[in-house]
Amino acid sequence: MAVVMSDNRPSRRVMNVPSSPALSLTLAGVFQNAVDMGADAPVRREDSCSDNSEPAGSRSAEDLGAEPDDEDEDKLLGNRKKRKNRHTSEQIREMEKVFKESPHPDEKQRQKLSENLGLHSKQIKFWFQNRRTQIKVSLERQEMEKLREENQALKEMINKSSCLKCCSSANSIAISMDSMFTSSDQKQQQLVTEIVRLKAEVEGLRTALEQYAPAGTSRSRSGENEDAIEGRRNLEKSKRIFGLEKARVMEIAMKAIEEVVKMADSGEPLWIRSFETGRELLNYDEYMKQFAGEHEQPEGEIEASRESGVVFVDLHRLVQSFMDVVQWKEMFPSIISKASTIEVVCNGDGSTRNGAIQLMFAELQMLTPVFPPREVYFIRTCKRLSLEKWVVADVSINNVGDSIDSSSSFCRKRPSGCIIEDTSNGHCKVIVLEHWECQKTKLRTMYQTMVNSGLIFGARHWMATMQTHCEWQVFYMATNVPMKDSTGITTLGGRKSVLRLAQRMTSSIYQAMGASSSHTWTKVQSKIGEIIRVASRKNLNDPREPLGLILCAVASVWLPISPKLLFEFLINGSRRIEWDGMLSGPVETLAVFAKGQNRGNAVTIQAIKSDEPNKWIIQDSLTNDYESSVIYAQIDITSMQSVMAGCDPSTITTLPMGFSILPDGHPPRASVISKSKEERVTEGGSLLTIATQTSQSAEYVNDFISHTLENIKASLQVEDD
Repeated sequence: MAVVMSDNRPSRRVMNVPSSPALSLTLAGVFQNAVDMGADAPVRREDSCSDNSEPAGSRSAEDLGAEPDDEDEDKLLGNRKKRKNRHTSEQIREMEKVFKESPHPDEKQRQKLSENLGLHSKQIKFWFQNRRTQIKVSLERQEMEKLREENQALKEMINKSSCLKCCSSANSIAISMDSMFTSSDQKQQQLVTEIVRLKAEVEGLRTALEQYAPAGTSRSRSGENEDAIEGRRNLEKSKRIFGLEKARVMEIAMKAIEEVVKMADSGEPLWIRSFETGRELLNYDEYMKQFAGEHEQPEGEIEASRESGVVFVDLHRLVQSFMDVVQWKEMFPSIISKASTIEVVCNGDGSTRNGAIQLMFAELQMLTPVFPPREVYFIRTCKRLSLEKWVVADVSINNVGDSIDSSSSFCRKRPSGCIIEDTSNGHCKVIVLEHWECQKTKLRTMYQTMVNSGLIFGARHWMATMQTHCEWQVFYMATNVPMKDSTGITTLGGRKSVLRLAQRMTSSIYQAMGASSSHTWTKVQSKIGEIIRVASRKNLNDPREPLGLILCAVASVWLPISPKLLFEFLINGSRRIEWDGMLSGPVETLAVFAKGQNRGNAVTIQAIKSDEPNKWIIQDSLTNDYESSVIYAQIDITSMQSVMAGCDPSTITTLPMGFSILPDGHPPRASVISKSKEERVTEGGSLLTIATQTSQSAEYVNDFISHTLENIKASLQVEDD
């Protein structure tokens, strides 16, 4: 039987934007610790790769730390006589400046440097390759030094004891460590091997220390001071994480990593591709065979999915985003409504976070108050599989603590996570794996198909959201993205301020739309028969919103309109008057700020021509392979102009409103309204959620939502059932 590996599927590249120094998000924070390259540094050569790309799965000579033949390189550059100093200090200074912003310059950047510095473009290329290698070697040596220091500290702790068995172990380890550091000029591959050995020895020392502690407690009941007794108590307490032995938590985490790696690398028969949707489906019988003894038979329904793609982000930055709960929540604003780190079990290896383990909580939502959120307590761990490849794995646990019982949750995460692999030029190949066990929930008919398909919290959703967020970061940092601004106000800093304001608006609506436990919803019948859910909150001192009572109203409807057509209708400025009940005249587009490759991913500033001459509209639109949204707010002209000029947007008061558009999960059918006959066989209907926030009355929000939905249906010629 032919085995289809997911790694061999074509990857989808998100970005095709010209690189610039400010686009790079790759090695921030590393440069100060890296070894500076002097004028005498040897240049290294990449024999097998072209100027603009590196083959996936292979590393060049410079990446492996191999040194090229200087004579061959001199011939290539037309310099047959080997020179001691290849570059002047001024040339090195200029290249260092560019390197800090863009470690992987493209051909245009290299050509520009070549012209400015009087160097051959090949010399520029070799210098950057050599510099990247030096940073890698520096990082490896720093990590090895940290492990050496930890080894020494643990040995000193054990040597203070009277346990002969532990002392013997420490002495034997010390001998091997002393011999390990005799050479100071080891190559990169040797460094990697030594780090692996050091980690194993650190674990051995930790085990020895843990074996000693209980023995020391039993021997020294009398004659000990209070500090020693308290120290033993803290040691025993530190061994348990919310009722679980720390060793057991680490065991669960390691097994989750093993399962995620195996499931990500496997093809058929474990994964079978659906002929209808093209998505990969888990063969659960084969899963239970391969992981026999690891899991019990599921009591609920299983949702399992896998998706791969290319993300425009540095590998270490992406790993850090998963391990930092604030960054993780920011990366998935439409999915995560709440998240927190409950306990850090292990910090891992310093700044790299390799081996880090933490207990986390998350509340996951669908952008509608109709679908209940998923609350999950889980262990998250990350591990470096190789120099260019990491895994981040999650798995649910039941016994979180005396005051928390997660076993009552209707969903559990079976081993899930992602494999992240550096593919050069600031890109990563990511394989996302989502595996849930959930109890059945009773839902409205229009949501049942989507829930049953596993799309809501499936791998495709996580992947699309991750790609969109990382693309936003690239465009936010870019200095060469063209702006369409007829006002002439916007500065480079102003563009960033506008994007931040729009991001804040969208996050606010996402928090308002979901069925989070933070909301207490009251159902109200709309004037067109739809159910509107209304919640309230009181703002006491947040300057970003009006002070006092704020009402939030949300309604969700199914429309026989393709998501693509519905999204393009809502972002079309010339048709805004057709659905926006707050306007009595057309709008004029003043400025457009791109935040992604798709033209629908943009922030737009519009002027109201008639009824509100003192206000402008700021609109944030987003679309990806899974979902779309259109968020907007009216802001007085003076405030909006100050943001466009670069002022801090955090003091701007707004109450945004907007729409979320999701596919309905049904197979394509001819009854769905779309742009062309061809699209009717490729698209299903839409789940549209509308949300508004206001300081006005409940009657006002009822009128607003009712009229807006009526206008949309009338403009798109949708007949009521």
